[in-house]
Amino acid sequence: MLVHIVMFQFKEENKEANMARVKEMLEALPSKINTLHSMEVGIDISRSERSFDMVLVSMFEEQAALDIYVPHPAHQEVVQVIKEVTTLSKVVDYIQ
Repeated sequence: MLVHIVMFQFKEENKEANMARVKEMLEALPSKINTLHSMEVGIDISRSERSFDMVLVSMFEEQAALDIYVPHPAHQEVVQVIKEVTTLSKVVDYIQ
């Protein structure tokens, strides 16, 4: 199983509303992209200086499944919104 983790730092303007919107959009992806095995989206509650605002943990059977997910139009729609409302993102992919 391939685990794909992305952490996001959101812009301060409309932060709470934008996080809720992105979370909803991300959580809709498993029903639209069949190579996406599972997905969990979490909003940070610690609010520490080391924290990111949101994390996405998604699972794929293999690299080829992630390669289908990335350019998928439903995913790219979310990516465009994320680019507008975030200042930073970091990613880690690993085999479980």
